[in-house]
Amino acid sequence: MFDLTRFIVNLSVRLPVILAALTFHEYAHGWVANKLGDPTARLAGRLTFNPLAHLDPIGTLALIFSPVGWAKPVPVNFNNLRHPRRDMVWVAAAGPGANLILAAVSAWSLRLFEGGGGIGESSWLAGLATPLYLMLQVSVVINVALAIFNLLPLPPLDGGRIMAGLLPPRQAASYGRLERYGFVILLVLIFSGVVDRLIWPPIALVAGLLLGA
Repeated sequence: MFDLTRFIVNLSVRLPVILAALTFHEYAHGWVANKLGDPTARLAGRLTFNPLAHLDPIGTLALIFSPVGWAKPVPVNFNNLRHPRRDMVWVAAAGPGANLILAAVSAWSLRLFEGGGGIGESSWLAGLATPLYLMLQVSVVINVALAIFNLLPLPPLDGGRIMAGLLPPRQAASYGRLERYGFVILLVLIFSGVVDRLIWPPIALVAGLLLGA
């Protein structure tokens, strides 16, 4: 039976984490692109920590109900980059990298909580600290999941961009033609359960290492 109260409580913990994870992911893409010569994201108003500038409604809903999701892609004109093929790899890797940094910071913050004597019921700060503690736990998992999902080597995911930048030019051109079908292929892989089987083992491994499990 669907428990609305539990769903709302869980959503109140997950939603701030989701907004932060998606926002930092897209901001990182735009920031690195700007540093490497392409101001497109900055001129489009995407170098901002305002989540509303980055959210994709379907991708956000997907992340609420599952470990995978996406934001509105930051516009990047790779021809503006000083070294397009090489710099494309750095721009693409910046998003997952930002999520892994957030996951590591969240795990470190959890250790501060635990090292400070915990947040047991006897603590008068428990009412405030418990939600924050839960958010940090969720943040580790969601940020690791976002990083690993986006590193799948399928255009238009970041992993597809990285792969295209690493392949020789001729093979990269052929590989890039997959992008027109990439979203459809991705949806099929998600709903068939293939994505879950691919990403959950590395998610569990990395999150477990960060959490000390």
